[in-house]
Amino acid sequence: MTAMSPVVVLGSTASGKSDVAMAAATTLGCVHIVAADAMQVYRKMDIGTAKPTHEDQQRVVHHGIDLADPHERYTVARYVEDREIARTHIAHAGARELVVGGTGLYVTAVVDGLNLPGEW
Repeated sequence: MTAMSPVVVLGSTASGKSDVAMAAATTLGCVHIVAADAMQVYRKMDIGTAKPTHEDQQRVVHHGIDLADPHERYTVARYVEDREIARTHIAHAGARELVVGGTGLYVTAVVDGLNLPGEW
């Protein structure tokens, strides 16, 4: 199956991106949300990151959240790898990818693609 181009919601922290994404997911139907946020990847970093609520994560499948411990170095190269894993799950579910975030480099990696060495 050929993956469709993702829908992207981009904005600053706490600007309402998650609300827009949840409304879009409800309207579009079978959607998985992929976070493109450099802070939401960290476990236990809930304050100040505007992570989607537990309830929202139960209603719509989310990827890219709570992937690393705070002491770990999480790079854009790792984000690209994790997103590819998410895209495989999304394709197998027959879902549409909705990328939501405020980290410009992550969004650039999604929209334009990046071929980076491992330490970026």
